[in-house]
Amino acid sequence: MTDTPQRTRPLRVLAAMSGGVDSAVAAARAAEAGHDVTGVHLALSANPQSFRTGARGCCTIEDSRDARRAADVIGIPFYVWDLADRFREDVVEDFVAEYEAGRTPNPCLRCNEKIKFAALLDKALALGFDAVCTGHYAQVVLAQDGTRELHRASDMAKDQSYVLGVLDERQLAHAMFPLGDTVTTKDEIRAEAERRGLAVAKKPDSHDICFIADGDTQGFLARRLGKAEGDIVDESGTKLGTHEGAYGFTIGQRKGLRIGTPAADGKPRYVLDISPVDNTVTVGPAAALDVTALTAVKPRWCGTAPTAPATYTAQLRAHGGETEVTAAPVDGELRVTFTEPVRGVAPGQAIVLYDGTRVVGSATIASTTRAPAAAV
Repeated sequence: MTDTPQRTRPLRVLAAMSGGVDSAVAAARAAEAGHDVTGVHLALSANPQSFRTGARGCCTIEDSRDARRAADVIGIPFYVWDLADRFREDVVEDFVAEYEAGRTPNPCLRCNEKIKFAALLDKALALGFDAVCTGHYAQVVLAQDGTRELHRASDMAKDQSYVLGVLDERQLAHAMFPLGDTVTTKDEIRAEAERRGLAVAKKPDSHDICFIADGDTQGFLARRLGKAEGDIVDESGTKLGTHEGAYGFTIGQRKGLRIGTPAADGKPRYVLDISPVDNTVTVGPAAALDVTALTAVKPRWCGTAPTAPATYTAQLRAHGGETEVTAAPVDGELRVTFTEPVRGVAPGQAIVLYDGTRVVGSATIASTTRAPAAAV
């Protein structure tokens, strides 16, 4: 049973309107369901022109205007809230610090945790709203014991539960995802927006990082952290080349290594390790990326925290598949063992655990264990 925070009376709902088609249709559906909806656009940059434009965005002047026009068509009040300082500190600065430390963060997940369902939700509750509504594709389900669970969207192709895996039970109790329980294509969502007279119906999607205007993550980091030449080495420590900043690499990266000397076996090489301490990037064969276990920190549970080892499926990136794991909380950390080795696992990424379609919780990967034959 899909559930908004409650069904017995109309709710006072604050609809977070990014300026994209999904959040506009979500707000329209909430209003159509009889809720008392107010739209709000989050101003997340002190200099909106520096953020990406022409996409689904959530940060530009263009997006703010699109959100306002959508609210006018829906017939709901609309406001712009300035959360630029919080966004800079909790998302942008965190993003830079994580890369500087040799990790690979997910800024959208951090934004959901720190901005949309912390700063925004807290302010909404203080103002007397019952729920925050967003255009995410996920479901809040009412369990038999009266608690609320986070589940994958009905349409797995659009499921966004991975980036919501940081939400705790209190936050879920005040979350509304009107798009999550319908199996519709994006074309159908756009058609619905057009039927409702929403001009954002044809607005293109974007999967880029909203606060990097030109899409050049490495260039953005170089401007923030400065160039720092270091060595690219193989597994034996032999120098193969140089780089201008270890922060410009991620575990599992194949392209852009600019190594002139081919591998002895002629096969591609991948980034195996990033060491910010000595500014060294280690590369090697694909087999050396096999990970059998990991330790993750800062676990957040979408309900009651597990107390014993259990078998789950895990998702390791926003658009990745599932893999079977055994996971257990140990001394405030999460210890995970993979049934089969996986690749492309990097510290800083989030691991989200699932029990069927239910999101159990998430944690930030701190370290990995490689397969013995591929130890670096």
